Amino acid sequence: MKKTNKAVRRKGGAVTIDEVAAHAGVSPMTVSRVVNGHAGVRDGNRERVMRSVRELGYRPNLAASSLAAAQHTCIALIYTNPSSSYLRELLVGALRGSARAAAQLAIATWDGLDADGRRAAARQLATSVAGVILPPPLCESKAIVSEFRHAGVPVVSIASGHFSDTISCVRIDDHRASHDMVSYLIARGHSRIGYIKGDPNQTASAHRWQGYRDALAEAGIAYDDKLVQPGYFTYRSGLDAAEKLLALRRPPSAIFASNDDMASAVVSVAHRRGLDVPRDLSVVGFDDTSAATMVWPELTTIHQPVAAMADAAIDILLREIRRTAPSPRVIVNHVVPHQLVARDSVADRTGA
Repeated sequence: MKKTNKAVRRKGGAVTIDEVAAHAGVSPMTVSRVVNGHAGVRDGNRERVMRSVRELGYRPNLAASSLAAAQHTCIALIYTNPSSSYLRELLVGALRGSARAAAQLAIATWDGLDADGRRAAARQLATSVAGVILPPPLCESKAIVSEFRHAGVPVVSIASGHFSDTISCVRIDDHRASHDMVSYLIARGHSRIGYIKGDPNQTASAHRWQGYRDALAEAGIAYDDKLVQPGYFTYRSGLDAAEKLLALRRPPSAIFASNDDMASAVVSVAHRRGLDVPRDLSVVGFDDTSAATMVWPELTTIHQPVAAMADAAIDILLREIRRTAPSPRVIVNHVVPHQLVARDSVADRTGA
């Protein structure tokens, strides 16, 4: 009697992957690889699986396939950013990108860890994820990037201040964006423009400050060190900087804070001092996070599409994770456009 490996069909119900495997005489894993288009299956096995799929009328469970893909592609997003509004935009984009690509997203915070602790955390995380998204300031750490690269884990940085030849990045032109904002203020009659710097540990902060200086120089306005205060991208540092700028004997007519959280703090200090914004003081920010529209008046700011950048970073990372040999590794420097968003926090002094 001729032996057959065909499975006996159940009466009713959908065909399962186990039934296809038994019918074709292969493992369920081989069936999964064939129906999902993976390489590495012998031609004979592939033909048997496809013949069984046709004969049994098997229909892959797309939801289960997506879940399986997600379980095998886990991406970590690590943050230590002090701005809650920035983090909110970052998470929206990362969640959107990972959901679309059927990948798991693991969120980790390394607040409170010193340099050694972060390196140890990177080594531990590298054993359980397929790729990593690093926003600032972590993307500036060569030590952390090296830990992941040494473990063979792809990394994409978001909002890094410069292009790296070792990891892909998604960023804006911080220098140009800052230059555009200062030029906007100058065009509206402001020449005494205060500036609050960003975190000194982030390259983007230096680019924004240089953009401020270059715009002044191009307009023939002398740089005044008294009009510049340090900041750390936190609301508290914005309060401290605003108090010092507005206590000057000749305070600025406009203050440019290098993120929206600090700009919101400037508005708060101005109100506390009885100043009208923008009649007495114009205030502008950077990022266009929710903080820009939660103050009165709403802030003129630079729109940095943080959510879209995080979404794009997920796509770039997954292409690297799913790259098959012998495809070459490609380092991507994706510069996205910024936009100056004019709202009600700037007064026009050209007629003054």
